[in-house]
Amino acid sequence: MRTHIKRWLRVTVGVLAGAVTGVVELAFALVAGLWLLSTLGRRTGRAAEARVVALARRIAELERRRMAAFFGTELAAPPSGLPAVNYVATRWALGLLGGVVLAFALLGAGYGSLAVWGWFVADIRAPGTLLLSSIGGLFLLYLCVQGTYGVALADERHARRFLGPNDGQLMERRIGELVASRAGVVEAVHDERRRIERDLHDGVQQRIVALGMLLGRARRTQDPDKSAGLLAQAHEESRRALVELRDVAWRVYPAALDEGGLAAALETVAERAAIPVRLDCALRQTPPPTAQAVVYFVAAEAVTNAVKHSGAALVTVHAEQRSDVLCLRVEDNGRGGADPAGSGLLGLARRVAALDGTLTVESPAGGPTLITAELPCA
Repeated sequence: MRTHIKRWLRVTVGVLAGAVTGVVELAFALVAGLWLLSTLGRRTGRAAEARVVALARRIAELERRRMAAFFGTELAAPPSGLPAVNYVATRWALGLLGGVVLAFALLGAGYGSLAVWGWFVADIRAPGTLLLSSIGGLFLLYLCVQGTYGVALADERHARRFLGPNDGQLMERRIGELVASRAGVVEAVHDERRRIERDLHDGVQQRIVALGMLLGRARRTQDPDKSAGLLAQAHEESRRALVELRDVAWRVYPAALDEGGLAAALETVAERAAIPVRLDCALRQTPPPTAQAVVYFVAAEAVTNAVKHSGAALVTVHAEQRSDVLCLRVEDNGRGGADPAGSGLLGLARRVAALDGTLTVESPAGGPTLITAELPCA
């Protein structure tokens, strides 16, 4: 309820500001129109047109900032030329309409509260009429509340019609984002597959080959002491192969995510790190499994990079859910200088982008390095 009231108040202030700018735009339409007509066919006509376009662009930029601040609407920068002039010259009607709606809202509020304060300021001889007036005022106030949202919506559509991006442009942008995201996911999966193949070939496979050779030598030798030593080496080699195989399996998908959730998986990342990792996981709800998996891989990769490359002595991992956004922050006190375009961080950015999330890397020379991933969970 409090959020709804705050939103309505913000929209109301935006509509009120739009009413003020509507008066300015009406004056602009009248003065600019008469000025252009008076200079039509003269040498000064082009200069007058350029000044009108420049002024219209400034007013359109002001409107863009107003709608971003109060309506949360993202609009493109006002174009130069006739679109900005047409927008400003026609927008004044919506601004004045908003002012009329707010004026009626004040009138409705006054009549709606008449049953409270009317008894003290007037000699009421017809209480029924007073109550009916209050009910009518409340109904008018309700209509004006809805009308305020309607004016704000019409204002936004009018701006998108002239300034953009309109619905078609938004659709094209979204299609472009999805195509890029799909290509990024395919590339990330390809990189991950190559890394797993490399780990299996260079690590686990070599361990198993060494294990086989040790067992073969142990079978062929006639010396019991040498055979026992070779078997001990084979046992140690099998243990190392099992550890490496388990590491590869963890990089594919950690079982802790299914068994204990994201908090348990991040605890495992902290325990397996070679340097101290301070973990703060404040999740009030259980995020979707896909978001948990991406956050886990981002945390694991960021901690691994900090251990290998940053020279950090401490890593801090903080995970929380803000409204419908799952946020992860990984910060180390290393030397900084991480390259966001590097293969590791680029792969993480692709994973995050596949879920419409964002990944930011702040790593100035000298440190610290801060990696932030935000994923929508709606």
